[in-house]
Amino acid sequence: MRRVREGVQRGLVTLRFRHRVTELTMSNGVVDGVHGDVLEESAVERGVASSRVVVGDFALRAQAVIVTSGGMGGNHEMVRRYWPERLGPAPKRLLSGVPDHVDGRMLDVVAESGGRTINMDRMWHYPEGIQNFAPIWSKHAIRILSGPSPLWLDARGERFPVPFFPGFDTLGALQHITTTGYDYSWFLLNERILEREFALSGSEQNPDLTNRSILKTLSRILPGAPAPIEAFKQKGVDFLVSRTLPELVQKMNNLTGDCLIELAKLERVIVARDRQVKHAFGKDAQLIAIRGARSYLVDKLIRVSKPHRLLDPAAGPLIAVRLSILTRKSLGGVETDLSSRVLQANGQPMPGLYAAGEVAGFGGGGVHGYRALEGTFLGGCLFSGRVAGRAAAQAIV
Repeated sequence: MRRVREGVQRGLVTLRFRHRVTELTMSNGVVDGVHGDVLEESAVERGVASSRVVVGDFALRAQAVIVTSGGMGGNHEMVRRYWPERLGPAPKRLLSGVPDHVDGRMLDVVAESGGRTINMDRMWHYPEGIQNFAPIWSKHAIRILSGPSPLWLDARGERFPVPFFPGFDTLGALQHITTTGYDYSWFLLNERILEREFALSGSEQNPDLTNRSILKTLSRILPGAPAPIEAFKQKGVDFLVSRTLPELVQKMNNLTGDCLIELAKLERVIVARDRQVKHAFGKDAQLIAIRGARSYLVDKLIRVSKPHRLLDPAAGPLIAVRLSILTRKSLGGVETDLSSRVLQANGQPMPGLYAAGEVAGFGGGGVHGYRALEGTFLGGCLFSGRVAGRAAAQAIV
């Protein structure tokens, strides 16, 4: 961003806000520009989708066009259109982990112009989404980054099967949720676990890291929940807090309106888990995983709570968090070659057209395959973007 701003100041870069590309223009088979709509100015409140009213059009010519428009996560209809059967039925209710402008429009524009899109059913969505009480865009969700200790329950209060513990298998847990017939699940924990193990995704929810403050980062080891977590506990509609399990179950059923959680059944699940805490050689797979995680000193000190009974009053109050599926990343997209040139159906490059980042499946149209490793997405954006920039510069010089 610093270099872009410097480019603007030097007259090398022009930013066209409220401009939406609807078409790639071509001359003699070469992409030579873009055409699109100018949208009216919008001053809506934070968290509300801005106006899409068209007040004009525009056309720009260029020797090279590089598409870096992101995926489709903000367009739930498009997400459902390409939702893969292997992940179960497409959820009826989705939250957004990306802004509204990440709508997949340019995927269709490139395809309509002759570019090839591939692996469109490869997606990376998160099952641990909560509604942001202070949204930046519409249906804005934040992902909970949890340690391994909360019980993960389906809509009926049944424990997730092994190995679907918090933080273990994102797509596996997502598939399990969709096959239950409901599009939400629950974390059940207590205050002690919340304080030690809950974190939230996004720079806004991690001011200590965003501001590069060593002092604030070290404060995470102090008693009490981090301020962003405490704010969601107090203000988030998905957080339910109670001193007793019966009261908590009542709140859970009231929140969803489904009345699926049976108190006696859930209590048996929790008590069975709590009994295993007393024995170092217990057979509860989740507790075994927790003890394994604590064998790493850093996790033991600041990330993973010491195993204890969920129903221990001293560790309370009890907390339930309703989790929704939030859309995030598109792992497929525009097919490109090793120079980030967009390919046609015949495998030949489209002259003048390049794509990089998520719109190109982070490179090539799906460099990650069907799954991915957390933390590897940005690298694909940076690398494919650099390749596209260098290739385009070389082609037009």
